[in-house]
Amino acid sequence: MQKERVSENVYWFQSDVYARVTAGAIIGPQWAVLIDTLMPEETPYIKHFLESELMVPVRYVINTHHHADHSWGNCLFPNATIIGHDLCRKHMIQRSMTALAEAIEGGADFKDICIMPPDITVSNGSLFLRIGKKQIQIFATPGHSDDSVAVLLEEDRILFAGDSFMPVPFFVGGDFDVLMETLVRYGEMGLENIIQGHGDIILRGEIDEKIQANVDYLNKVKKLVKTASRRRFPYEFLAEQDIEESGKNRVLLGGIAEALHQRNLAWLYYKTFSED
Repeated sequence: MQKERVSENVYWFQSDVYARVTAGAIIGPQWAVLIDTLMPEETPYIKHFLESELMVPVRYVINTHHHADHSWGNCLFPNATIIGHDLCRKHMIQRSMTALAEAIEGGADFKDICIMPPDITVSNGSLFLRIGKKQIQIFATPGHSDDSVAVLLEEDRILFAGDSFMPVPFFVGGDFDVLMETLVRYGEMGLENIIQGHGDIILRGEIDEKIQANVDYLNKVKKLVKTASRRRFPYEFLAEQDIEESGKNRVLLGGIAEALHQRNLAWLYYKTFSED
């Protein structure tokens, strides 16, 4: 696990295990807020750093969405209150428990892990927390997945975007148009840093460029899907469109970028032209 101090009381963690997934922590005078948990085999390192080295207990864990690499470490903080979207709670109860059982059956060493869904939820509007003299805003961003939220540290203008911002935008199971709108919104927020759900920290001077690159990628994907609709074998055509032709590098995210790109293409075609 990698870690970095982003500002005086903000830390960033990045996985060495899976797809450069990230987590963050905001440190208050007496307790901390953890945003996502990484995969559960790395969560103990975050817990040790916060509770044993910095000597602050984790009072709140915010899940940006229900996917395993962001939420399955919740149970390592049994005294914390879990916060997430209404649908995050629903998906963790209906999907994550089954997925965990399947992972254990498949040989994953998760026998000491249990699923802990959010105790407090948000859907429309925003939820606010005070930590010391600073305010955290939690708001829905359902482009990557229908249960996604982002977390803004208002005074520092640091945004923990979860997977609504990634080196390769990914919207399978979410909403293409909402993700596009979310990216444009981020460009208007006057941010100092964006903590991506996967990948490196985006600095103030890079934000406009990175947002535009993701918008350009989404526009290229949409154009490819439209072209595919005029082909006799649209899915075969899309399978031939590698990620470099859409302006992204296949080595991103530990080498899974091309797979994400292909899933984006197939999903958008299905939602646009095939779904009843």
